[in-house]
Amino acid sequence: MSTPSLASGPQGPHALRPLLDTVLDALHEGAHARGGPLPAGGPHAVAARLRAAAGDILPQHGDPDALRTLVHALAEGAADPADPLCAAHLHCPPLAVATAADLAASALNPSLDSWDQAPAATELETLVTRALAKEAGASDALVTTGGTESNQLALLLARETLGAGLRLICGANAHHSLPRAAWLLGLPDPVTVPAPTGTLDPAALDEALTTLPGPHLVAATAGTTDAGLIDPLPEIAAVCRTHGARLHIDAAYGGGLLFSDRHRDKLTGLHAAGTVTLDLHKLGWQPIAAGLLAVRDPHDLTALHQHADYLNADDDTEAGLPDLLGRSLRTTRRPDILKIAVTLKTLGRTGLGALVDQVCDRARQFAALVEDHPAFELYDRPTISTVLFRPAHTTDDAIAAVRRKLLHQGRAVLGRARLDGRLWLKATLLNPCTRPDDLAALLALVEKAAEEPAEDPWKETPR
Repeated sequence: MSTPSLASGPQGPHALRPLLDTVLDALHEGAHARGGPLPAGGPHAVAARLRAAAGDILPQHGDPDALRTLVHALAEGAADPADPLCAAHLHCPPLAVATAADLAASALNPSLDSWDQAPAATELETLVTRALAKEAGASDALVTTGGTESNQLALLLARETLGAGLRLICGANAHHSLPRAAWLLGLPDPVTVPAPTGTLDPAALDEALTTLPGPHLVAATAGTTDAGLIDPLPEIAAVCRTHGARLHIDAAYGGGLLFSDRHRDKLTGLHAAGTVTLDLHKLGWQPIAAGLLAVRDPHDLTALHQHADYLNADDDTEAGLPDLLGRSLRTTRRPDILKIAVTLKTLGRTGLGALVDQVCDRARQFAALVEDHPAFELYDRPTISTVLFRPAHTTDDAIAAVRRKLLHQGRAVLGRARLDGRLWLKATLLNPCTRPDDLAALLALVEKAAEEPAEDPWKETPR
């Protein structure tokens, strides 16, 4: 048996080129076989097709056609965020240029735990993280796997700065990763502040900070996962200053508004935060993962310092080799910064801002369609690019069944959110190529599904 080809080295490009053709063909054929935004039939049908294609996943002898077979199977069974009718989650269609850069990162395979494994990637990460930190009013930023890791790091840095008695105070609208991070770090039980309109109430926050012993970390949200709402950041920052509380802002969704001249003022108050979560695999069109934590005070990062002689020996550091172990809780790290850097450099602020403006415009257009349609109810005008709506005069159970029916048919992918005690369908519009007629088609599909006899095909699926 011949030795398999490597992706890098002198022969790497030659070995990759025919494989890329195979992958691209399989992606195209798999998407054609799927025929829509989601594979039809529900979990059991998708699993059966995948098992049939995969066969024995660890055979005695290898299959030279495995790449084509499995990529085709994955594409046929994928939820495609580039389909205009796939609009459930904060799950963006990645830019082609970013995806191409990610291929280069995979082929070169640098590991950002020591300079001698990633010489150029180390400097590129420094350039990009400082540029993005500046956008958020911070001095530095760490690369993370996404909002969950960023939020966890924010709580860790606050705990190490203010002490183990630190208490997290967050809104009822906060991301689930925040209270989970408090639990993971052994902090006191977090305090949840009411969010009666979907955003954190500054008056209730003021009362909580007045009555609870400190130190406190207040977590505000700039772009909630359910409705894309932004907490009143200037008012929250003012309350934090009054009480001497540290402020963290989870802008995993809304942080992308910084690129838009039209929408960045929605983030007024962001610069008051000690830490800010950003996530460019949402409103940044990056392949997963592309998270960051921006940090205002660089001294906070000393809490992450670690020493391993084989990676950052003292004499190497003194000789000028960068120490990377304090840049993450992870050791091995792939250079996710490359795709971000390529995107920033290729599109520039204007190009990225135009994409942000486009999806925000589409959300407003979709909201207008809903508002003008007598068969639907709109929750509210969108703040970013999320629209909550529901068929009028129906029950929550019926609305949930409509969503599952569309998923089972593979026709449309919508999310769900519960606000004001009612269940809403959620359209998260992150595809800048979505057209007005796509929006009309999505609404028509929901209307048709709501008018059909009440049934929930997934409840009838044998387990």
